[in-house]
Amino acid sequence: MPRPIRIGLTGGLACGKSFVGRALESLGAHLIQADDLGHRTLAQDGEAYWPVVREFGGEILEPDGSIHRQRLAAMVFGDSERLEKLNGIVHPAVHRLQQAMEREILAADPTAVIVVEAAILIEIGSYRNYDRIILVTCDESQQMERALERGVGAEDVNARLSRQLPLETKRKFADYIIDTSGTKEETVRQTREVWEKLVGHPRKYGG
Repeated sequence: MPRPIRIGLTGGLACGKSFVGRALESLGAHLIQADDLGHRTLAQDGEAYWPVVREFGGEILEPDGSIHRQRLAAMVFGDSERLEKLNGIVHPAVHRLQQAMEREILAADPTAVIVVEAAILIEIGSYRNYDRIILVTCDESQQMERALERGVGAEDVNARLSRQLPLETKRKFADYIIDTSGTKEETVRQTREVWEKLVGHPRKYGG
């Protein structure tokens, strides 16, 4: 009998993780995006809101009481100690929200394929919690070009890249690799091939 399977979807900055995640979702996967969970935990009704405000002060707040995410990011930029404090608040809250969402998905679909998209699965060691890992890659020059096109400053791009393992290092942790250097059609073709392997692969859950 088919069992549920949990997939970790990761890759470098601006490599196309979200595009691949949406393609998997269109094929039948249940997609959970860690960035979205991070936003939800920092919302005014989120678990991390007040702990973050207490830690970093009222200067991170907008007039309506919401957290100004760019201002908060600037406060921890280049300060590993403050970044660690922020991650220590946000990451556990994100994890609990993710678990709650997974329980809800499995209650409705006991054989679900759950795809969790997150940039630093490998860096923080959480890749071990997944049945399979999909790594999304592209050329480094494309990473920079795509990030700049999104309006991310060059300094911020370099800072983010410095916090991520090189893609070549990440390859050894991956069960499947999707290269987005080509056309969107080519990326979709690779994604479909990976999906077909996933749904036909023996599930680890339940033994």
